[in-house]
Amino acid sequence: MRRAGALAALLLCLAMLVGCAAGGEGTSSTSEEQVTRELDPSVPQVAIETSSPGFDATRVYEEASPGVVTIRSVFGDVGAAEGSGFVLGDEGEIVTNAHVVTDESSGDRKPAEQVYVEFPDHNVVPAEIVGFDPFVDVALLKIAPSGLTLHPLELGDDRELRVGQPVAAIGSPFGEQQSLSVGVVSATDRSVKSLTQFEISGAIQTDASINPGNSGGPLLDVGARVVGINQQIETNSGANDGVGFAVPISAVKRSIAQLREDGGAEYAYMGVSSQALYPQLARKLDLDTTYGGLISEVVAGGPAEEAGLKGGDDKLRFQAAQYRTGGDVILEVDGQKIVEDDDLAGVIAGHRPGDEVTVTVLHDDQREKVQLKLGDRPDDPTSG
Repeated sequence: MRRAGALAALLLCLAMLVGCAAGGEGTSSTSEEQVTRELDPSVPQVAIETSSPGFDATRVYEEASPGVVTIRSVFGDVGAAEGSGFVLGDEGEIVTNAHVVTDESSGDRKPAEQVYVEFPDHNVVPAEIVGFDPFVDVALLKIAPSGLTLHPLELGDDRELRVGQPVAAIGSPFGEQQSLSVGVVSATDRSVKSLTQFEISGAIQTDASINPGNSGGPLLDVGARVVGINQQIETNSGANDGVGFAVPISAVKRSIAQLREDGGAEYAYMGVSSQALYPQLARKLDLDTTYGGLISEVVAGGPAEEAGLKGGDDKLRFQAAQYRTGGDVILEVDGQKIVEDDDLAGVIAGHRPGDEVTVTVLHDDQREKVQLKLGDRPDDPTSG
């Protein structure tokens, strides 16, 4: 039970994101809860801790929790949602997930009519949505800092994370504010669903307990630095099954910089879908390479088609997987080799719309360099 008053009977909605994994696995966003809860400040703070050598969970919690907030969004007749967030700066900037403060039940994603931020000291203030980025599920809020004691969190570097490294998540799972869970980095460079048809690349997988209400809260390293924003869980039941995902802080930083500037975010777009080659597949296809992105499809009217890149027109089932074959193979973009599944998306994400890149492709057994002008990413990747 939490704070009583004007928000006493909010309907907390659980927003479910469909998982991208094959075999029927579902991916659920973790911001909301489909129960009506009475708000009462007497709810005790909850900390769930596990031990890890060299990792002081108590210290991380003490350093970071004053900067973690609860966010409540009101959507009129649609209801309301609750999630988490954290303080970014002394001027009143708050970061959370876009799905915590937006709704798409009408078909178009719209911002909440009202947003409130509750601090650990139980101060509740209204917030303005500066902007939101559906491509990486990030939103930037602004509150008036007057009369508040703000505790900005330090941002870390997700590129330094290693599998097995301990991490902590702080948020409001199922409305239980200021809850701590601890685990490890289970994997890096995962791809997870965004709020568009594109995926978020470079996501952090963790077994730290993440549940509805954790969305938008920080994932922290041993130094209490934010390395990601907790975003969704992979689940069949709707509850945490030990597989959670966070948006990497490197992507969050890029998004926030754009949201501050004009309230929106743009991303470069190439207009292809591809599958990563590996040595056995390359030999099967008799290709003069052991790496690269095998182009499955080229979007009609997109930058890749205009540059003359070709997609596959044949199908092959090999080693229990299906491939679209016969298309060009992207070997490098601006000299960076394309080896892993996320490499192409990662390279393109580092550019802006309108940038020109040099793409090295394997076309009809010949290596060629193609100049390609990147476009502006649409919500739907099937459009040019």
